[in-house]
Amino acid sequence: MKKVAIGSDHGGYQLKETIKKYLTELGIEYLDFGCQANESVDYPDIAFLVGETVATNDQYVGIMIDGVGIGSGMVLNKIPGVRAAVCWDLSSVINSKEHNNANVLSIGGQFIGEGLAKQLVKTWLETEYAGGRHDRRVTKMMEIESRFLHRLGRF
Repeated sequence: MKKVAIGSDHGGYQLKETIKKYLTELGIEYLDFGCQANESVDYPDIAFLVGETVATNDQYVGIMIDGVGIGSGMVLNKIPGVRAAVCWDLSSVINSKEHNNANVLSIGGQFIGEGLAKQLVKTWLETEYAGGRHDRRVTKMMEIESRFLHRLGRF
């Protein structure tokens, strides 16, 4: 099982603390990138740290929790090598891993209850990438990223 880089903004802080305890129960190691209280923080700063860890260390997957999950998902997908999925239900969680080989899960702390969040996290961590016909599409995703970075002279 991979290690988890986890983070949240103030809108996801309480749920992040619950998920950290749950990860410990599951025997999964994690790094907590904040936030450390309910005080207002900017989710892009924390999402960047989670995404950077995933993009530079293949031992990690990421979980980011902000108020709804959308903002962090947008930030995470700006980071080369990150395939973040914003998910709200089990079907989207399974699809994100099986079909898209997502390496970061972004969820909403003010949108999803603790019980469902635990199910989503456990299912996401246990779901394997199916490969096969999906390899072509995931490869294309990464090639598009690479082509764009080349055009910008950043790669």
